[in-house]
Amino acid sequence: MLVIVAPGQGSQTPGFLTPWLEDPSFAARIDWLSAVAGLDLAHYGTEADADAIRDTAVAQPLLVASGLVAALALFPHPADGFAAVGAAAGHSVGEITAAAAVRVITAEQAMVFVRERGRGMAEAAAKESTGMTAVLGGDPDDVLATLGRHGLTPANVNGAGQVVAAGTVAQLEALAGDPPQGARLRALSVAGAFHTTHMASAVKRLRHYAQSISTHDPRTLLLSNRDGQVVHDGRQVLDRLVDQVSNPVRWDLCMETMADLGVTGVLEMPPAGTLTGLAKRALPGVETFALKTPDQLDAARAFVEQHGGQPSALATNPTWRLVIAPVKGTFAAGGAKTGDHLAAGDTVGTVSSLRDAVEVTAGHGGTIIEWLVEDGDPVAPGQPLVRLHPEAVA
Repeated sequence: MLVIVAPGQGSQTPGFLTPWLEDPSFAARIDWLSAVAGLDLAHYGTEADADAIRDTAVAQPLLVASGLVAALALFPHPADGFAAVGAAAGHSVGEITAAAAVRVITAEQAMVFVRERGRGMAEAAAKESTGMTAVLGGDPDDVLATLGRHGLTPANVNGAGQVVAAGTVAQLEALAGDPPQGARLRALSVAGAFHTTHMASAVKRLRHYAQSISTHDPRTLLLSNRDGQVVHDGRQVLDRLVDQVSNPVRWDLCMETMADLGVTGVLEMPPAGTLTGLAKRALPGVETFALKTPDQLDAARAFVEQHGGQPSALATNPTWRLVIAPVKGTFAAGGAKTGDHLAAGDTVGTVSSLRDAVEVTAGHGGTIIEWLVEDGDPVAPGQPLVRLHPEAVA
């Protein structure tokens, strides 16, 4: 199984778009998304220095646009991608790239959303002196306990022994003087404490704009930063993208779900390297491919051919007729029978794992026409559980 991943802020480097823009089609698409975002992305991806592209309001649109246009370069016919890709995920702002790539929102909606996200987070960061520090190694429980003692938030739990702490400058200075035993600290060059309550004003801004964004259910399994779960309701994906700004990124749980799915290959969109590095340490035996430059496209397509070809059921079934398992576990039915009507939000059952029990609800109302699993069956993330005949919409 092939998983496509999109990196987050901090992965950008000066000039990373230069070789890509030699392709006129790529350059034209970047120009179009630049017009939507109101930024000269070609300039920022080629000529701007590290300080310029570190600006949150610049970096975030640049990353999303680069990932989306590179995906079109890799899959000139998007249907080929849906036939090959088993799942998609993105780290932090990369989750917007992933959501647009699986058609939850359009590229243009993604660019407006990420533009306002970047602006909102930059404004929130300017209100107070905050920052982020990577904590590398150490005992996981001791790391979290130490962060809690200093009032810090584990804003990114990336797996492979990497946690990013976020909070005020004073809290981070206290951490530097009292680090977790056996851990190394590395201050990150970011504008503020992202994925914490310090970003509350940005969440309010995005929630306002999200009201006007139409969504579609994902065409491919999409893993959520919140908890690693498969989310297949488009509106829920967008709501999670909004809430994610002030809540931790659990990339460790996303990688756990990849393992549960039986992933064999992880391909990272440009500017690539960060997420494949994490995958190498957390997913032993899984092959990785970091797509950094266009001269790698042929090799990337060969990687897709090697690991693809196991599309999710969502690529071949209308998702509004399916309720799926969000995680791996054992399914317990909620009592509804074939022929029963379910309203949107009604409970279908529960999927229980060693970690927790997750309630499964119907994303859309409809009549049960076929159960695809039985009570007590083991299920995989994204596995269809029940097929619904959709209710009429006035």
